[in-house]
Amino acid sequence: MARSDMSDLEWEFIKQVLPNKSRGVKRVDDRRVINGIFYVLRTGIPWADLPEEYGPPTTIYNRFNRWTYAGHWDRIMEAVADAHNVDTVMVDGTSVRAHHSATTLKKTTRVVAWGARAAG
Repeated sequence: MARSDMSDLEWEFIKQVLPNKSRGVKRVDDRRVINGIFYVLRTGIPWADLPEEYGPPTTIYNRFNRWTYAGHWDRIMEAVADAHNVDTVMVDGTSVRAHHSATTLKKTTRVVAWGARAAG
């Protein structure tokens, strides 16, 4: 079990709020897929670089997308928050201060002709 994988206790709780309508082909192991999704979200790696232990990256990505559009992640977050009697708090990336060097960049555009040097 990787460091980012859910514990048995966490899985037992999340399993209760997962969608269970299965059409057509039987779904692959939900726990493995969710662990794969959490791994990508925690590490920030591209979906294609997901370790093989989580299964095909397209399966993980497609499940994440489908559940996002269907609102399942919102329901899972609400259930987790309700179980712990807390409010859900989200941090918007626009309110996070950038690195100090990012605030001092000049936003000028210089056009340099071929072979010419730009003045400093």
